[in-house]
Amino acid sequence: MPVVTRAPAAPPPGDGSRPAAGRAAEYFELLLEDAAAIEYERPLVRARAAGAAGDELAELERVKLLALEVREAFAARRRRESELSALFDTANDLAALRGVDSVLTAIVRRARQLLGTDVSYLTLHDAAAGDTYMRVTDGSVSARFQSLRLQMGAGLGGLVAQSAAPYATSSYFADARFRHTDEINDGVHDEGLVAILGVPLIRGSQVIGVLFAADRTERTFDRSEVSLLGSLAAHAAIALDNARLLEETRTALDELSAASRELRAHSASVERAAGAHDRFIDVVLRGGGVEDVAAAVTEALGGCITVLDESGRVAPAADGTTAELPPDPAAALTLARSTGRTVRDGSWWTAAVTVDSELLGGLVLHRDDELSDSDQRILERAALVTALLLLIRRTAGEAENRVRGELLEELLSGNMRDPDGIRERARRLGADLDRPHAVVVARVEPRCRPRALAAATHLAATRGGLAGTHEGSVVVCLPDLAPDAAAATVRRDLSKAGAGAVTAGGAGPARGPGAVAAAHAEAARCAGTLIALGRGGTSASAEELGFFGLLLGEGRDVRGFVDATLGPVLEYDVRRGTDLQGTLQAFFDAGNSPARAAEVLRVHVNTVTQRLDRVARLLGKDWSSPARALEVQLALRLHRLTDEVPG
Repeated sequence: MPVVTRAPAAPPPGDGSRPAAGRAAEYFELLLEDAAAIEYERPLVRARAAGAAGDELAELERVKLLALEVREAFAARRRRESELSALFDTANDLAALRGVDSVLTAIVRRARQLLGTDVSYLTLHDAAAGDTYMRVTDGSVSARFQSLRLQMGAGLGGLVAQSAAPYATSSYFADARFRHTDEINDGVHDEGLVAILGVPLIRGSQVIGVLFAADRTERTFDRSEVSLLGSLAAHAAIALDNARLLEETRTALDELSAASRELRAHSASVERAAGAHDRFIDVVLRGGGVEDVAAAVTEALGGCITVLDESGRVAPAADGTTAELPPDPAAALTLARSTGRTVRDGSWWTAAVTVDSELLGGLVLHRDDELSDSDQRILERAALVTALLLLIRRTAGEAENRVRGELLEELLSGNMRDPDGIRERARRLGADLDRPHAVVVARVEPRCRPRALAAATHLAATRGGLAGTHEGSVVVCLPDLAPDAAAATVRRDLSKAGAGAVTAGGAGPARGPGAVAAAHAEAARCAGTLIALGRGGTSASAEELGFFGLLLGEGRDVRGFVDATLGPVLEYDVRRGTDLQGTLQAFFDAGNSPARAAEVLRVHVNTVTQRLDRVARLLGKDWSSPARALEVQLALRLHRLTDEVPG
């Protein structure tokens, strides 16, 4: 700011006061016109040219200096008003808090306008990176400068940040008060800056950034400019601090809102868990089933619940449809069993139903919404209740099955010391022994016997019959069914239960406790005959086996027929260790051709001929006649059957 020296007081004007006063009035006109400072010399020059006296010229000089002083005061006031207006606008921006970026941009732009610089910019400290970065620029034309990052303590900004005091330089590159770096020098040079003023942004006792004003020519910044930029920097620091506080407030409000939502969700979960717990207790106390547990889960959690068996399978619904399951229910069930927790697969949630280490099945909940931890606990608790119900049902079933098995074993033993007592025991189990019963003997592989027995027991319980095991086979007594239908039913149900290949022989009807043992013996022979005939995995009764059934039925003398027809040949084979029986079978199988029989037996045709001659001597020369040949073939087949079928 130019220094204006007030002129000394002049003596009162004499006779030439009127001309001097007129010339002095010109200075008021210049002030009103806001004329340039050079224009204030014009009245004085004209007075000298007009030959004004010395005292008049001195007075004009004094008035000129006073006018210039007034002019400078007016300019300073206008400048101060502009600065105050800018600060007031900045304060309004902070009060409105349109956004920290918009406020900082306005501050930097006003700094450039008020100080009349070419460029203004603001840098902030990056605590994570340990340096400072350009946050806002105004008037910058260099992309390199706009993306400049300054090392801590480097450049004029580093000096300001370290000292927390403003610094100004009229010639940046010639100033040795701060540390120059190639990166900063290159950026400043690329922007073309020469004179730079920087003031700190202070929050508390910490410098968080620097506000700059810069020119592309040499310039000296006076105190008022430093003060103005410092005021703007203080507003920028307030804006940043307000933004930080607002962000912290918003974060706290969000956290409070989230905590409130979590609390409400937790309260709702607790209520659902309590309600489900009460439902589960009610199901157990009133002897409900798995379907009641599934209904309770659906009521508490929504969605659709499906009950799996231990293999991860589900039975078809009554309408023939099957439940929708995850892509690999068995894998999900295995994982749920190993972890003891709910397993998610898309929108399916699987919980294992286990007792100790035994897998009894699983519960699969299909729900699109997320299942919270507490809701998963409800599903796991439902699986625990399901395991309890299955264990209770299995224990009761095992006790009933044991009683049924013991009763059936007593019937098959033929020991009828108390027929009426047996009838009463059967009645308690829902079986009426005086009704006609079909007796079925099912032969399965030993490893499949437990599964087959479980399926047979279920079948007998639902149809009012009896089931058990006897002599390694599964025995089922079913009322009001023909033997062939009963055998087919048993084979079908046991096969569906995973018992593998089931061979079922049926007999009956058996009325009364004393008839069961005889029907069982005939059913056992039927099952054995099916296996001997190569028809394992099928079912039949004695009637369905044709003449084999007649021969195997009650009252037949198969052994006597075989001995009468083939006795000499069989005795010869036993005594001599030969195989005339096998030669006869091969001869008949080859269509009575000795040559083809020799190929099958892998002996010379003469050997076959010699053996057949031996048969003729033992059985008679007419053994190969049509009538005798049929008897011999039948005896061969029955001999094989009687060796395989129990008597």
